[in-house]
Amino acid sequence: MSHPDSLVQALSSLPHGASFRFIDELVEMLPGVSATARWTLKGDEAFLEGHFPNQPLLPGVIMIESLAQLGGILAQSDRGESPLKNLRLTAVRQFKILGSIAPGQTLTIHAKRDAVMPGLVQISGEILTADGTKLATGSVVLSGEE
Repeated sequence: MSHPDSLVQALSSLPHGASFRFIDELVEMLPGVSATARWTLKGDEAFLEGHFPNQPLLPGVIMIESLAQLGGILAQSDRGESPLKNLRLTAVRQFKILGSIAPGQTLTIHAKRDAVMPGLVQISGEILTADGTKLATGSVVLSGEE
C-alpha cells in the first residue's frame, strides 16, 4: 500500500521530526479502524549508542512509541479537514514487552482504534518480528485539540 507520497502524507499528521519517526512503510490502512506498518532498526540510531554498547538492542519505549506513531496516523486517517491538533501520547496501558530486536531487523506494527472521545483516541496493538514472533502488546491513549 505504501507509496512514498501516501507515507509522507500520513507522517505529516504527526508532530515528530524525521529523526524520531519509527514508521518506514504503511502496509495497510482501514481509515479510522486499523493499520499495519513496518519499521527497520537500521543500527545508526543515536539511542543505540548506549543501549547497549557493543550489543545494541531496541529499547522497549521505542516499541511503545512506534505503536503511538502508527496510532496517530490511524487517529487522523478519517478526520478529513478537521485533524486533531497537537496530537500527543497521553497514556500507556497494560503494555507488555516480550522481547527485542537487533539492528537490521524489521518490526511489523499492528494498530486498532478501540475508542474515541472528543480529543482522545485509544489505540491497541501488537509489535512482531518479521517471522511473526510477538515482541510487545498493549494500548496507548493519544490526545489532541479538536
